[in-house]
Amino acid sequence: MSAEQQHRDGQAADPGPRSLAQALRERDDASLGALLRSRPDLLHPVPTDVTQLATRAGTRASVLRALEHLDRFALQAAEALAVAPDPASYQELLDLLAGDDGDEEVAGALPATVALLRERALVWGGEDRLRLVRTARELLAPSASHSSPTGLGPSVAEATSGMSPGRIQAILTAAGLPHTHDTVSAVAALSALFADRERVAELLEGAPEASREVLTRLVWGPPYGQVTAEPAAHLRWLLDRGLLLPTTPGTVVLPREAALSLRGGRAHRVPEPTRPRVAVAAERKPQVVDAAAGGQALAALDTVEELLRSWDEGGPAVLRAGGLSIRDLKRTATVLEVPEPVAAFWVELAYAAGLIASDGGYVEEHHDRHDRPDADAEGYEDEETRDARTRRRSGEAEHYAPTPEYDAWRDLPPAERWAWLLEAWLPGTRAPGLIGGRDGRDRTLSALGPGLDRSPAPEVRRRVLELMAGLEPGQAPDPATLLERLRWERPLRSAGPRREQPEPPRTGVRPAYGGGVAANDPEALRTKLTEWALLEAEMLGVTGRGALATHGRALLGAEGRSEGAGAGTTAAGSARAAVVAALLAPLLPEPLDHVLLQADLTAVAPGPLVRPLAEALGVLADVESKGGATVYRFTPGSVRRALDAGRSATELHAFLDRHSRTPVPQPLTYLIDDVARRHGLLRVGAASSYVRCDDESVLDEILADRRATALRLRRLAPTVVAAQADPRTLIEGLRAMGFAPAAESAEGDVMIARPHAHRTPPRTPPAPVPDGPPAPDTTLLTAAVRAVRAGDRAATAPRKETPQAPGGLPRTSPADTLATVQAAAMTGESVWIGHVNAEGAASQRLLAPLRVEGGYVTGYDHTADEVRTYALHRITGVAELADEPDGAEPTR
Repeated sequence: MSAEQQHRDGQAADPGPRSLAQALRERDDASLGALLRSRPDLLHPVPTDVTQLATRAGTRASVLRALEHLDRFALQAAEALAVAPDPASYQELLDLLAGDDGDEEVAGALPATVALLRERALVWGGEDRLRLVRTARELLAPSASHSSPTGLGPSVAEATSGMSPGRIQAILTAAGLPHTHDTVSAVAALSALFADRERVAELLEGAPEASREVLTRLVWGPPYGQVTAEPAAHLRWLLDRGLLLPTTPGTVVLPREAALSLRGGRAHRVPEPTRPRVAVAAERKPQVVDAAAGGQALAALDTVEELLRSWDEGGPAVLRAGGLSIRDLKRTATVLEVPEPVAAFWVELAYAAGLIASDGGYVEEHHDRHDRPDADAEGYEDEETRDARTRRRSGEAEHYAPTPEYDAWRDLPPAERWAWLLEAWLPGTRAPGLIGGRDGRDRTLSALGPGLDRSPAPEVRRRVLELMAGLEPGQAPDPATLLERLRWERPLRSAGPRREQPEPPRTGVRPAYGGGVAANDPEALRTKLTEWALLEAEMLGVTGRGALATHGRALLGAEGRSEGAGAGTTAAGSARAAVVAALLAPLLPEPLDHVLLQADLTAVAPGPLVRPLAEALGVLADVESKGGATVYRFTPGSVRRALDAGRSATELHAFLDRHSRTPVPQPLTYLIDDVARRHGLLRVGAASSYVRCDDESVLDEILADRRATALRLRRLAPTVVAAQADPRTLIEGLRAMGFAPAAESAEGDVMIARPHAHRTPPRTPPAPVPDGPPAPDTTLLTAAVRAVRAGDRAATAPRKETPQAPGGLPRTSPADTLATVQAAAMTGESVWIGHVNAEGAASQRLLAPLRVEGGYVTGYDHTADEVRTYALHRITGVAELADEPDGAEPTR
């Protein structure tokens, strides 16, 4: 007898595990840990034993999640098993995937794929008895109403289950088969006919051409078609021979066995055992990529700072339903000089980083009033939070504004500020590209509003960067092949239950940010998320000229915070942020402390400026253009703004002398002196308001000006004019007339109009919406495997027969219970106990008593795998363990 024959005989003699629970019980700890790592939903809560683990692994929600995390070939293998006999041999599975002609790539990839399906508890059984878990078979197998994802329909036995015996015998006769004595043998004969490739070919030789065309349309799915009450001759030919079987009135189906014969034994039109390769679209020098990415990172910081600076005194109002209005988003886009979808991205990024928030609402960090030193009788709200709450009750509108974290963020070095933003972007689940689209209820999605979370977003974002990191430095990927690779890796995640379709022509991906996506189109969402990830990475400076930069690779390599973002020193001080910041820092220019003044009343900043200089210059001049160098323009209005902020002409001259590398132009000196000479000549106060001036001719000029009619001025004294307008309106009106008034207080002092920064109460950034439970760490996996093993030993230990209480708990009298546990404590044996806790929950425990005293028993609980103490009055009864054949008992 050959070794192969002996191997087959040995496998035939060993039926293998009889259930999924037994298959899991036979695994070693490493294999059990691998299952829990790949399917973390099985850990919440930790199963009590292997039986509960197997039951949970077979639930619909868990199986569907496991199928969603399979790659395309693993899913194809599961789909093939769903249409194969149950159980199926490995060779039958290989034949379904490789077809009659075979496929070396399929044969080479299938062993690892079957091992993967076993590891994830989707397949169990020996090589000759492969079984797909029942729930997966129900999800992937065809039925009378829908086909399999492979495009195959029900089998002959399933399609003829409601057919009359006479009709089945008539089909046998038309197909050239002899009559049988019963329906079961008739169905078996018809199935055998359709499964035989040669006999099917002989049967179709006499078929009309139109009949063969119908089969060609149905063979790759969907296998269903519609027929009338009086079908055409070519359809009648197929119906008479069982090549089309009725399922519902007016609907027919091509049986699975016939379809497989026509397909050449393949379950799928195109098996895809190898992952698609990401093609290279362009190659550039790594130094060029890093330089481009560094410049883009600096531009990203400037954009976020400009956004936060524009909201420093209070940003736009919050809509009633939450988020920004379209008008406010347009204004923000105008300030940032970017398109509206891009402005929405920067707003969402600042929000995710915890730098902006609504100034209303409750403080989110504090949940325990006793942890707050300033807690009062009303709870743990501080004064600022109570003020915000009062504003909401009074109907005062809430506004977006920078958070206190913004002040900490802007004091960090540029590279650390950039790393802070990246720590928010990488794990974030909000998808700014959806803004402007519609949700499931046909409502417009707004920036900072609800409905923007998409749990696949961080996985797509990270996977895009990982695939780019798999290329050589400086290589930019082709977006179309990148998208095709992601579709192969997560076919169900991208398109839901697949149906076998002809291979579509490959087209290039044409990225365009924003525009939304249909709420019920997961394939379009997957495509958009990929495009957005590429565009966002380029805007942030993770990539440069389409290739991943050096600091972008470090973003994937170092360990950092995996959830949330923007928590001040936590984000900036994480290991990943520190590594990325260190690599980015040499690519960013050092801030400058000087500008170049020019004779045309402009100043050129040849690079980023130090913060005090940038802030002071932003008050004294208007930004005219941005880019590699920023151009500021001095105007009478900008100089007056600096004077309103409390700066004197002397201070402005000294400031420019100190920070200019070129001589201060004479026109600029004259401009400052001229505006300063007229500034404050007029004084405005509250009467409703008034104007006073020591120069009577100036007041005469104002009163004579027709533009002053709307202000309703009236002269009270030679140097005083009263107005009906409020002071602010009066000042704006006089400035429009070409004057430079200054506001004064009730005491007659000039009021300095310095902007007041508005901050929200402390806020935590929005938490990402998790895509299932988090991946367990090694410590949790080890503890979970120990607990499952301990619970399984306890659940499978034999015990002696004893009276049982309701629920299967052992029942004994209190005296017998005490005597039994005392005896077990002295002999070191283990016993079964029934226990009811304080909440009334009943459980069975396998306990090795160590000490019995004071109404309590302390012992090693094999079920929990730890030492525990139980009250004797909560023990319903005790049962001794039955003697095992080898005399062994479960002990610690």
